[in-house]
Amino acid sequence: MTRQPALPPRREPPAAPRIRLRFYLLATYVLFIVYVSLTPFSGWQDLGLSWQDVLTAPLLQTYTWFDALINVLAYLPFGLLLGLILRSHLGAGWSVVLAVTGGAMLSGGMELAQLYLPMRTGSNLDLLTNVGGTLGGALLAVSIAPRIWFAQHLFRLRRRLFGSGNDFGLTLVALWVFAQINPSLPMLGNVFISEVARKPFLPPPPDIFSWQESLAVTLNLLMLGSLLLMLLRERRHAVIGLVLLLCAVSLTKFIAAAALLKSWALFLWLNSEAMLGIAAGLSLLAAALLLSPRGVRSLAWLSCAAYLVLTHFVLDESAPSSALPLYQWRYLHLLNYNGLTQTVALVFPFLLLSYLWHRRDGRGIAV
Repeated sequence: MTRQPALPPRREPPAAPRIRLRFYLLATYVLFIVYVSLTPFSGWQDLGLSWQDVLTAPLLQTYTWFDALINVLAYLPFGLLLGLILRSHLGAGWSVVLAVTGGAMLSGGMELAQLYLPMRTGSNLDLLTNVGGTLGGALLAVSIAPRIWFAQHLFRLRRRLFGSGNDFGLTLVALWVFAQINPSLPMLGNVFISEVARKPFLPPPPDIFSWQESLAVTLNLLMLGSLLLMLLRERRHAVIGLVLLLCAVSLTKFIAAAALLKSWALFLWLNSEAMLGIAAGLSLLAAALLLSPRGVRSLAWLSCAAYLVLTHFVLDESAPSSALPLYQWRYLHLLNYNGLTQTVALVFPFLLLSYLWHRRDGRGIAV
């Protein structure tokens, strides 16, 4: 009887890159929660409240269903990311339990810290809704983690487009998109739109074209474009990917503007400075396809440096509260959201510079 040759063992895709990307996204999201929960980070003092007072306070006191929905949705991504990380090492039950425990500890820490902020109030219902959101995200994580399309096909597609070792760079792309979808910011801009003087039955005064803002849009686009050139395995996909990201940002901005802004402010985020800056940025990025890898990194360095100088020393900065009259809603969450997007937009060039420093030898970040 002839002996059949043994079949080669099936090679599974390594899980480390996926876990590393999820960890970066989770760490970033935790920072988001800390910022939104503790802003404005000033006036710390003992207000004479105890943690027991928060836990025993009556439920639904000065609380709305909108607040509950926001708290559930805020912690759902946290539970999803933490659940995916835990599910790669543990069973479904332990993954859900530990994810919910982590959400309870994070929410409890935020509510406890708010007891020392005069402008914030701790709430036991906040804690309950945050834990509920974490539970929903963890259950979603353990339900989709074993599926083939999520565990393998999506990973293979990402590896085919970006290769391996680019998890931090992909996190930067996600941060850039988050900073740009705010409808009270111009397209690819960093200065909040303020309410213009409007008189009944008269059109608003024409805006004065700003070459500096158009240049800022171009540099902002070049930062992301040069990052995509370094991340993608084939450079020809960079321009296509950038156009797709711009379309996604534009669609999200329009939906957010239709839901949040007043009707007359629906298209204020799309101005002539943005259109000219985007056209110039796409043209320069198409020319950058001919550059060497070192030339692409030099373009990214110069774009970051010029953008920082322009935004911090030339353009006038605006406070997140200046855009609140544009909104048709009156919730404190909008001020926190505006402040968060402004902070991410300001921090993004520094994070990109850090990424470029680690890639100065032409390789990705080995962390």
